Amino acid sequence: MTDVPRDPRGEGPDAPWHLIESRKPVFEELTLTGLEVKGEIPRELNGRYFRNTANPQTGYTEHWFIGDGMIHGVELRDGEARWYRNRWVRTPMYEHPGVDRLTLALDKEKLTFDHAVSAANTHVIAHGGKILALEEGSFPYELTKELDTVGACTFDGELAGSFTAHPKFCPETGEMLAFGYAQIPPYLTYHRVDPKGRLVQSTEITVTGPTMMHDFAASRNFAIFMDLPAIFDMELAMSGGMPIRWSDDYPPRFGVMPREGTDDQVKWFDVAPSYCFHTLNAYEEGDDVVVYGMRVPEIWRNSSDMDFTAPAKPESMPRLYEWRLNMTSGSVKERYLDDDSSEFPRISARVQGLPNRYGYSLGGDPSGETGGMGGQINKYDLSGGATKDVHKFPAGHEPGEAVFVPRENGTAEDDGYLMTYVWKPDTDTSYMVILDAANVTAEPLAEIHIPARVVAGFHSSWIPDEA
Repeated sequence: MTDVPRDPRGEGPDAPWHLIESRKPVFEELTLTGLEVKGEIPRELNGRYFRNTANPQTGYTEHWFIGDGMIHGVELRDGEARWYRNRWVRTPMYEHPGVDRLTLALDKEKLTFDHAVSAANTHVIAHGGKILALEEGSFPYELTKELDTVGACTFDGELAGSFTAHPKFCPETGEMLAFGYAQIPPYLTYHRVDPKGRLVQSTEITVTGPTMMHDFAASRNFAIFMDLPAIFDMELAMSGGMPIRWSDDYPPRFGVMPREGTDDQVKWFDVAPSYCFHTLNAYEEGDDVVVYGMRVPEIWRNSSDMDFTAPAKPESMPRLYEWRLNMTSGSVKERYLDDDSSEFPRISARVQGLPNRYGYSLGGDPSGETGGMGGQINKYDLSGGATKDVHKFPAGHEPGEAVFVPRENGTAEDDGYLMTYVWKPDTDTSYMVILDAANVTAEPLAEIHIPARVVAGFHSSWIPDEA
């Protein structure tokens, strides 16, 4: 690695919130062994837990979502923690630190984008024998189990544009369902990838304009698109900031399409103005398609700030929500399921697209002292409502998104484990925690302590050996 000049704007008392405390960048790639373990790691857990983070090499970015992708991983085997590694994903943005993305990606004469230009900083998943770092504006990037970068993945040349950071995996067919959005037509393209990693469908979907569609949902028979009023603004893009703004004139709606369908088969439903960064699940119940997600009334009207640590009114924060879309009548019923803020929802992959009883999320602060996120992991029981159990971490400790891992030979939906990284502010180090998903209020089964900071980031996956 070559030395990269540090940008002084990322340091000192005026550093933005997304570059301080648990989110402060790290500048070394480490391989650490001999990790301290408290408790017992279940011996059946053989694989790697990976989290993707935005970690700018220069120490500065204008927005939390822009930094260079760095994967943090712990390998577990036979009840032991074999190693911790952190590695940047080698993309053109990594190779040109601090250079504006549009400068690298946009051909101004042809108005085309090079989709190999990526931060690769949002999610990390496994499918079709490949480990992929994902970021919604570009191609996926393939990694090895040791977090070395293989290169951009275009599914043997079949992928022509961007690919979401939030694909859905069908537990019955083994397919990966996805989409890509763009700033110029076609604004939205739906993708279907078979279990062997072959892109077998790419279908253009008609939407009103260049909307930012961060996530979508999928049930057993349908793909559900969220065409919402956060739209691309070229003027903002040219200024170097987050190029998305809220629009009161953009009609908010959900589109429901058969999973192997076409654009003319999409059934559109008008919904109340809102935004949803992340869905929990979707399933079919009679004539209804039910969608669970974390809803906010609006985003980025006056700025693109994402400071979840700042005091905020609970009603302006993301909260668990239900949309019921009736495929026969065309009617929509909507309601909040929780009064407390919550984000980064996950479920058992075994019930993806099917009726689920349980969901897990990063909990907000229910005390009312701040509107901030963090400090607890929620377990929702959605049978007859949305009651929740909570695992509270020690004061000041910050967990991230919790991933559900099914127990070997488990039968109940919640028979498994929850994994996440937790930041310790007193030592500025982190630990990986393993909780019993059936009893989240209990003490952790294991803590794997890492003598370094795992940067607070976005999305994670448990990737077992067989994947």
